[in-house]
Amino acid sequence: MHDHRIERVSEALREELYEIIGFEMDDPRLGGIAVTEVQVSPDSRHAHVKVCLEGDDLEQRRALSALDHARHYLRQELARRLNLRKVPELHFEPDAWADAPARIELLLKRAKKKRGATEKQP
Repeated sequence: MHDHRIERVSEALREELYEIIGFEMDDPRLGGIAVTEVQVSPDSRHAHVKVCLEGDDLEQRRALSALDHARHYLRQELARRLNLRKVPELHFEPDAWADAPARIELLLKRAKKKRGATEKQP
């Protein structure tokens, strides 16, 4: 039962953070950010928030810095919106696999194309 609660809290945090960061914050550094996953620790004290970042390396660092700067505000908003005893401390990190579905699709297309080309040769 405890694991199920952690999953529900993680999903609720992801949805609310996606909404707050994506649509309600006016910081221009946060324009290309999408929350992809939230993992709450078993003791519910920490939440690791994975975000998909757009732009070059400098823009990504600025976006992570802006998120780090806004984490207290985000915790206050989460406390206001969600009925939790304690809102976990937020830790933001880039999602290295954010583009994985598109990459997998590209690789599958290439494999099909190669297989079709080798079948046509005598």
